[in-house]
Amino acid sequence: MTEQHAATEGWFADVDPDDPESALEPIRDGTAAAPRDWPALAVEAGVADDEDAYYELLHEATMAATRAAVTDRETADDRQLVHAVRAMDDCERTANELAERLAEWGGTVDPDAGTGIEYARDLIDRDRPPAGGEEAIGSLAERVVDLETEAEELRAFVKRQTPTIAPNLAALAGPVLAARLISLAGGLETLAKKPSGTIQVLGAEDALFAHLRGHASSPKHGIIYTHDAVRGTRPEDRGSAARALAGKLAIAARVDHYSGERKPDLEAELAERIETIQARADDGGRDDE
Repeated sequence: MTEQHAATEGWFADVDPDDPESALEPIRDGTAAAPRDWPALAVEAGVADDEDAYYELLHEATMAATRAAVTDRETADDRQLVHAVRAMDDCERTANELAERLAEWGGTVDPDAGTGIEYARDLIDRDRPPAGGEEAIGSLAERVVDLETEAEELRAFVKRQTPTIAPNLAALAGPVLAARLISLAGGLETLAKKPSGTIQVLGAEDALFAHLRGHASSPKHGIIYTHDAVRGTRPEDRGSAARALAGKLAIAARVDHYSGERKPDLEAELAERIETIQARADDGGRDDE
């Protein structure tokens, strides 16, 4: 139980039976040193008429506590960031898929058909779309551009929000990659609890499972491949670069979650380590890891 409750009172002390939500704090935070006959104590205290009424009240109180916990979790800043980056990726993917369909369709009636999002923009800028299904083609082009515009706005939102939610992670990985790592982990707290080796292969789960089944080699990196520290390193040294980056990202995530204090030294240490790794191409050797 919480400190303000005596051991004989239980979670139901001072709880209004008609207002189960009044038990949120003791239900969520309370503890007891030893089990007691809580139903009998609740009846004795006049909170419940009988044992069945006690368990009904307990059910309602725990459900209210669970709803409150879920609401707190889903409205947290990092969860909002997760939704934003996933929506951004969905918009980009859908826009590109529809742009391919548009180019394929437009190419059947338009001698000047192009490709990609630019062709969609070109179509809606024309005085009239190409002949033959022109209304439908023009409408599809508008939808493609709308989706691309929405993706750009969501990207701008992610770039603004990530540094306030995870400043060290955003500084090391860049706002968009940092947001994707948080999204893949399921939240900043979950990411902060993951070892660097897991962070290194986030986004490469299919390759990792294939490796565990004996069908492929172990992946050296997942989504962090898009970071310049990894992508800008020659292939034979990318594993080392990915390990170095993942190690610093793991530290950054923990600092962001548990304290939020800015640690510029992490960036300097990563830059020094990556410089050492990339210098191997010049001296032909390998440094100690």
